[in-house]
Amino acid sequence: MNESSRPSVTSIRTSFAQRLKQPGLVVAPGVYDMVSLRLADSFGFEALYMTGFGTVASHLGLPDAGIATYTDMVSRVKAMAGMARTPLVADGDTGYGGLLNVSHTVRGYEAAGATAIQLEDQEFPKKCGHTPGRRVIAMADMVRKIKVACDSRDSRDFLIIARTDARTTLGLDEALRRAEAYEKAGADILFVESPESVEEMRTIGRSTGLPLVANMVEGGRTPVLSQAELEAVGYKIAIFPVTALLAATEAMRNVYASLKQHGSSTALPVPLMPFQDLTKLMGFEAVWAFDKRYAEVE
Repeated sequence: MNESSRPSVTSIRTSFAQRLKQPGLVVAPGVYDMVSLRLADSFGFEALYMTGFGTVASHLGLPDAGIATYTDMVSRVKAMAGMARTPLVADGDTGYGGLLNVSHTVRGYEAAGATAIQLEDQEFPKKCGHTPGRRVIAMADMVRKIKVACDSRDSRDFLIIARTDARTTLGLDEALRRAEAYEKAGADILFVESPESVEEMRTIGRSTGLPLVANMVEGGRTPVLSQAELEAVGYKIAIFPVTALLAATEAMRNVYASLKQHGSSTALPVPLMPFQDLTKLMGFEAVWAFDKRYAEVE
């Protein structure tokens, strides 16, 4: 990618903040490593979502269960945001600790180039939102985290997404009560995790005037709806955090099984991207142009 062709971080954030005030759903596919980031960035989406589940899996080979640290994740934010032309919404888990940690995390993600940071009200260690065993901190403690997050950012166009995981263990009414409190605390976007029916999603959509995040996890707790259905029930942003990761992992499993069985790639059960397309995606054309320009003249 030609670095000079990238919009500035400021312009990316400003355009995204303005986009959220306009009609229509923002579709944000999940990205989890630099290959998925480069590929998704080439499609012209209005946002990309740096999934915690996928990033921890690809970067550390571990479950998204509070094992990854702020240092692990901010380095991924910096790499992805530094390459993307598309606004990057980044998973910030619980802020990696108490109030001082939240302030440090917000400042770090903002400096790394993210467009928005997602913070959640789970206890530490946190867990993936569509897995069992999640527990939440007191609502008042999360309200303080949101206030600290809002006060710690340099630009109001760096958006704060407040997520509550209360639905699964405490019920929808408590989740809505928390969402209202987080809105009053200054959150820009609300994320009520894991509603379990379309009617629950519709109730959430009627509960606030802030932009709402729908978490579309295939095989998760929440129904996966069409774009039109999500708009109709009141959502503004739809993230698809693991869709590409599920597809890529299944394809790799089939490739490795075929190689084990046949001892060759002559009978692969899945299509392959042409090697020339992969070299282009990864930026080899710029390398070749550089080499040509600066080649030694005999």
